[in-house]
Amino acid sequence: MTKKDILELKRRMKKEACTFTKLCGCYVDGNKNIILKINETFLNLKDEEFFKYLDIAKKALSGTIGNNLLELEFAPVGEGEDSMQSFLLGMRDSKLKNEALLDRLYEKIIEKYDYTGNYLILLFHDAYDVVIKTSDNNKLDESEEVYDYVLCAVCPVELSKAALGYREDENRIGARMRDWVVGMPEVGFLYPAFTDRSTDIHVVMYYTKDAKETHTEFMEEILGCKSRRSGTEEKETFKSVIENVIGDDEQSNEVFIKLQKNLNYMIEEEEALNYGSKEPLMLTNSSVKELMEDTDISDEIKGKIEKAYDETFGEEPPEAKNLLDKKALEQSAKRDRTVELEKQVNVLKQQLENKKSADDEPLFDTDETPFDADEPLDVNFASADISLNVSQSKLTEIKTEIIDGKKCIVIPVEEGESTSINGVNTVI
Repeated sequence: MTKKDILELKRRMKKEACTFTKLCGCYVDGNKNIILKINETFLNLKDEEFFKYLDIAKKALSGTIGNNLLELEFAPVGEGEDSMQSFLLGMRDSKLKNEALLDRLYEKIIEKYDYTGNYLILLFHDAYDVVIKTSDNNKLDESEEVYDYVLCAVCPVELSKAALGYREDENRIGARMRDWVVGMPEVGFLYPAFTDRSTDIHVVMYYTKDAKETHTEFMEEILGCKSRRSGTEEKETFKSVIENVIGDDEQSNEVFIKLQKNLNYMIEEEEALNYGSKEPLMLTNSSVKELMEDTDISDEIKGKIEKAYDETFGEEPPEAKNLLDKKALEQSAKRDRTVELEKQVNVLKQQLENKKSADDEPLFDTDETPFDADEPLDVNFASADISLNVSQSKLTEIKTEIIDGKKCIVIPVEEGESTSINGVNTVI
């Protein structure tokens, strides 16, 4: 499923467009006992409940594809009459009216779902009459097919926070009654998938709220699919491979950042060469070898990283973009800019010291033309993010300071001194 497919379904989850036919579910306590069951005609719900349930349904289709939303495929051996795929198809075809199938699913979730506390299992049924779209994305009245599906959401139920409130019966401020409140889903699934605006019975679209804790037991033991790592899990796993091989925290971090820079360049290069391609760049074992070519590590360590990577990801290499740690790259770029700025300031200070020790020798190469203390001195580095234009007399007052955690260049301004920024006179 693509983002476009998901948005098409979510756009229908509003009062005027919703066609949910059935809402079923059960409330489970912390001891894995079913407290109550739900069986409602969705469109007959009160507005307050209607919209709350819609919010839950939309949340089970939210997040990033490959991170919060994972496409799971049934194994060929799992497509028989007694398979979970066959079971889900039967439940869908019954339009959630077969109580025996519903109870079987509830029992399986209660048995296998690794969760401590109360939770609510919700099942929505919908039949979407898929409207034909022309090549210019205009809608036609005719439909190509009816997309018949079931959406599941498993939501935590927790006590509201203790607080003070107005007790109307006593006309005073007192402790508020704590209620059991249904939260947004932790996990869920859509079956069948809606791929290229059509039914795909071989794929389950799995939802996880936490991309770091995806509940593999739900994928494997409840849905009967082979589990997949989220993008976040793949990134963390990639980093752990490097850390486990190198050991030293400082060195492993340096190597990781270098590989991240190389990976970012590899992705940008691939996108430029294959612009418009739908095929993602996969980071194979040979690609990892390429990433390490210009890193300052021994051939022995490189070989160990290659081996560990191959053992970890096996025959299913991750998408390169999933391993890209943008936050780490941004932090590294900031550090690099700070170091470069410090170098430039040090160069400026050294030039000043050279000027002092050379008796009136010009600070910069001016073709023997002496400086006028009142004339501005232009110091411009072509690669610099910041250039300074100051009079020679102010050079001795330039210094660096840490202000609000950031490295700053400080130039004191006396009362009566004129300043200009980018050629514009400025009052300080």
